[in-house]
Amino acid sequence: MLGSLLLIQERLLEDITTEHHRFLYSQFSLDSRLTGLIGARGVGKTTMLLQFLKEHPEVRKKAIYFPADHIYFSQITLYEFVENLHLTAGTTVFFIDEIHKYSNWSQELKNLYDGFPSIRIVFSGSSSLDLVKGSYDLSRRAVLLNLPGLSFREYLNFSENLSIEPVTYDSLLTGSHQLDKVIGSVNRIKGIYHDYLKQGYYPFSLEDPKNFEQKLLRVIDKTIYEDIATHYKLKTENLLLFKKILIFLASITPGRVTAHNIAKNLSINDRTVVNYLQILQETGLIQMVYPFEGDNLSLRKPEKVFLNNTNLQYVLQGSFGKPIEEGTIRELMFIQMLNGANEKVYFRTKGDFRVGDSIFEIGGPNKSRKQINLEKNAFLIKDVLSSIGKDTIPLIYLGFLY
Repeated sequence: MLGSLLLIQERLLEDITTEHHRFLYSQFSLDSRLTGLIGARGVGKTTMLLQFLKEHPEVRKKAIYFPADHIYFSQITLYEFVENLHLTAGTTVFFIDEIHKYSNWSQELKNLYDGFPSIRIVFSGSSSLDLVKGSYDLSRRAVLLNLPGLSFREYLNFSENLSIEPVTYDSLLTGSHQLDKVIGSVNRIKGIYHDYLKQGYYPFSLEDPKNFEQKLLRVIDKTIYEDIATHYKLKTENLLLFKKILIFLASITPGRVTAHNIAKNLSINDRTVVNYLQILQETGLIQMVYPFEGDNLSLRKPEKVFLNNTNLQYVLQGSFGKPIEEGTIRELMFIQMLNGANEKVYFRTKGDFRVGDSIFEIGGPNKSRKQINLEKNAFLIKDVLSSIGKDTIPLIYLGFLY
């Protein structure tokens, strides 16, 4: 069976391309004894692990890559496999993909970390694994890297074979960047941007754009019926509710969504909906925006509930023929780019959102500053392609943050 795992590794390494790398690739290393690469399904975690292994032959000589859901691990524990391979073959680096599909992953990783100080373990898994500060407290041991979907900059670079560098959040606020020149130099920039909103967040769109919608629907199903089912141990009849919640979210304006009206619409109780929304956020299918004000964040209720990204919005909302609301797409683009750049977004009554000490109002080309005119550190985010004045930032610029 070990031979089967090695054949899988070699086949995958032979097929993987190294022409383009995700932004986190440069931060990835084996300096830590335990490294976790986490993120939603379809964002490129497996590709990143295999690229690293392929481009580092000195590591490959002493390493093995394998998926944690292989049938082999119904006969032997993960701990036993790593121990045996280390003691018999001298393997010291283990790349374990989709670790969340192995039931006892947390305890066994801790035991391996504590018992074998000379090995390095890299694991990938669901976004929900950022809850690794659970019963076995891996948070003190593991370095965690969170991989979001493609930024617009990455999509532009990959699809047009460019090498545009990211800009910092501070440079966006101060205007100390060169994005006007960058955007002005790209042919068909508006069309590429619209393509990104519809299907550019997930790297697999670059491989097979014609079948993107079908593949994304499959990602949704696998997240619900495999990842959520396994990690949260829910019954099949309960899993059906997750799909219904997603469809409901795609059909209603985010500001009108509450746990209570979801519960009422689906004829289930409020507590169940709150729990399911949290699970959907943890697994990368939705994101909730909380108010900035208040003493205890854990007790605050979300003011807005969105699907996780614009691609999900287009696919799910389009699947039942409802016109796409541009306002929702604009707000979602703002949120997903800032979250991807590790900038926390909060809801605000005056102005749409707050990030740090700054207030942001989101709108179309004709949007005015009326609602935020008297606010300090207030910026207007407009759906235009180039900068048009002080404290006004084109929405597309946020796509270059990572």
